[in-house]
Amino acid sequence: MVKFLVIGGGIAGVTCAEQLSALRSDCQISLISSSPLIKAVTNFQQYARSLEKFTVEERPLSTLNNQYSNIAVFHKTAKNLDSSKHTLTTEDGEIFQYDKLCICSGASPKIIDSKSDRVIGIRDTESVTHFQNLLANSKRVMIVGNGGIATELVHEITNCRIIWTIKDDSISSTFFDVGAGQFLLPKLFTPGDEEPDNTLSKRMKFTLDDDTSDSDLAKNNFGSALGPDWSRNLKISGGLSESQVLQVEYNCEVASILSYSEYRNLLSLDSNNTDEKVSSSSSNVWPIYVKLTNGKLYGCDFVISATGVTPNIDLVKNDPTFQIGKDGGIVVDDHMKTRVANIYAAGDVCCAGWDHAPHWFQMRLWTQARQMGSYAAKCMVADTENDSISMDFCFELFAHVTKFFDYKVVLLGQYNAQKLGKDYEILLRCTKDMEFIKVILHKGRMYGAIIIGETDLEETFENLILNQMDLSRFGESLLDPSIDIEDYFD
Repeated sequence: MVKFLVIGGGIAGVTCAEQLSALRSDCQISLISSSPLIKAVTNFQQYARSLEKFTVEERPLSTLNNQYSNIAVFHKTAKNLDSSKHTLTTEDGEIFQYDKLCICSGASPKIIDSKSDRVIGIRDTESVTHFQNLLANSKRVMIVGNGGIATELVHEITNCRIIWTIKDDSISSTFFDVGAGQFLLPKLFTPGDEEPDNTLSKRMKFTLDDDTSDSDLAKNNFGSALGPDWSRNLKISGGLSESQVLQVEYNCEVASILSYSEYRNLLSLDSNNTDEKVSSSSSNVWPIYVKLTNGKLYGCDFVISATGVTPNIDLVKNDPTFQIGKDGGIVVDDHMKTRVANIYAAGDVCCAGWDHAPHWFQMRLWTQARQMGSYAAKCMVADTENDSISMDFCFELFAHVTKFFDYKVVLLGQYNAQKLGKDYEILLRCTKDMEFIKVILHKGRMYGAIIIGETDLEETFENLILNQMDLSRFGESLLDPSIDIEDYFD
């Protein structure tokens, strides 16, 4: 009997184990999780061929044991891997034998100052609970980062003052360019629900001048994995009676984290460092102080570090037979294989080392973790049976759907012109408080799109990107709201 071993109880690991069970019900599958909970995919929806949405629930380990007769789940921590003997030893000394192994150990948040207990990251149930407990009595927090988790937190936190520190010149740059960021920005500062303005503001077409910097419209900052709707139904409220007050600090990073005594010493040396407009008077003592690279100094109750993730490669980092990519992940080929025989990797821990399709790139999102876990299982089974297998279609097109500021957000292909340099055009359609649509065109063909709002255009755009139809003759009318584009290209 073939023995499959999966390390990691996150989305990639659980999906891999479930797919292995579906494909080979006659084989033994062991899953090792360092957490007492595993992540399960629920409410799965297929929006288009490449586009999927789901929610994630954390469930007891026994869920998999009860649901699948050939899956055994163990609450243990992997310690030592001996690829020559095909064994894995856990911290408590138990040895697991395997024929095929898949490493799905995920990633951990980058913490800007790991020495302070007032600087936290958010990644799992335990860290969310800790965050909620800290926030309950807080009056001011600082959020550092510009990705999905930071964006969701800024929108969801109530009854607390927020300092949002970002290194870019617009919000949510991990996903959006300046234009999309400006469309979303009013949601942060306008309390309550307002009647939307249904007037189409403008359709626009842009080309890039030679002096346009790549960072302006082609961001490549890939951020941390998004837990779909992770903040829904959570009480994320501070200790103030007033509603949220937001201050955004653009184009800066954290220079240092200070205690109260360090803050007083610094203040005595240069009293001009404190932004009195935002900070409370010097008589107010805060648990932590943050000095920014723009020279401003803030006191706050705690800091949320949401600046990306680091792949968890401790199990193999000292083994030279594994290749580690520039992003810190375990390099895998187009069949999710590492350089070590019979060992695979999937999800946030891996680095996609194959030649990518023109419209796909790796981004550490839970959607890609699920896709990689499923595909890795298929590859493991095919290898066991000496069968060939084609790469899954999901790796043909980058596709992600999520929700920001109560808007449905769809990202397709090279939505920020990630691989196109300056040789592209942009078509825009924007209706205030309703929709924002950006299309990337290269030589008359669609290469990517951002869709914010309920437009039902995702499947049409997906087909146009994959089919590479020449759209030159349509010009700006491609986004004309009076034209039913879905029927036009059906």
